[in-house]
Parts: sequence; C-alpha cells; structure tokens
Amino acid sequence: MESIEQVLAGYASAVRAKDVDGLVALFATDVCVFDMWGRWSYDGADAWRGMAEEWFGSLGDEQVAVEFDNVETVPGDDLAIVHAFVTYKGLSAEGAELRAMNNRLTWGLRKTADGGWKIVHEHTSAPVDVDTGKVQLQRAA
Repeated sequence: MESIEQVLAGYASAVRAKDVDGLVALFATDVCVFDMWGRWSYDGADAWRGMAEEWFGSLGDEQVAVEFDNVETVPGDDLAIVHAFVTYKGLSAEGAELRAMNNRLTWGLRKTADGGWKIVHEHTSAPVDVDTGKVQLQRAA
C-alpha cells in the first residue's frame, strides 16, 4: 500500500532518475494532466509517457531535483487532493545547480484496490504578470 507521501517521494525520485516507467506508474491510466508547457492537456497515461520521454530525453547528462514545499493534503476515503509549491532544479552531471524554477501543483488522487494511490489529475501553473504576459517562475519568499 502506497501512501500519498510515498507518491510525492516517488515522483521526486523518478524525475531525478529520469525513470519514465517509474514516473508513469504513479499516474492512473485515465489521467488528465494540465501541464503549463506546450499543450493544453495530456489525456491518458500514454500521452503523459510521451511527455516524460521527451522531457527526460532532452536533459542529456543533467538531472532534475524536485523539492515540494507547503504540501497540503485533503484526504478522503477514495479520493484525495494534494497541493504544493514545487521547485525544479536543473543539476549538472556533477550535481551543481544550473538553474531553478517554481511551479504550483495540484493533484487529484484515487485510491487503488490495494489501498495505494494513483494520480488521476495533475494541474501545474505559475502566475502571469498581467502587464507583460510573462510567467513568473520564481516564487517570492
């Protein structure tokens, strides 16, 4: 049985390892993802797999470290909501931080038959400056 905290840790671990199968395994086959990059939505695990393959493949020898802050969980019997701030840090092959960006993240999770959790909906976003139209990828402290 996988807890919601294990889903968060599994996400960070899969991204760091560029593990497409490990990442996609956290999501339900009927997942709908509203990602902030390039497309309005990814419908289904196969579409989400394609995004992960492209993302991880674009990294070369770099890695991405994921850190969650201000995680709030609203658990239910069969459904749960998680929202958090997420920092994605691009790291060199030697582990030096090259760049970082912040996102807002909301997950809808559904309990599985074995009592674990699968992500059925993901929504990522960042605020947009209304005067410039630019996305703010750095969170003010």
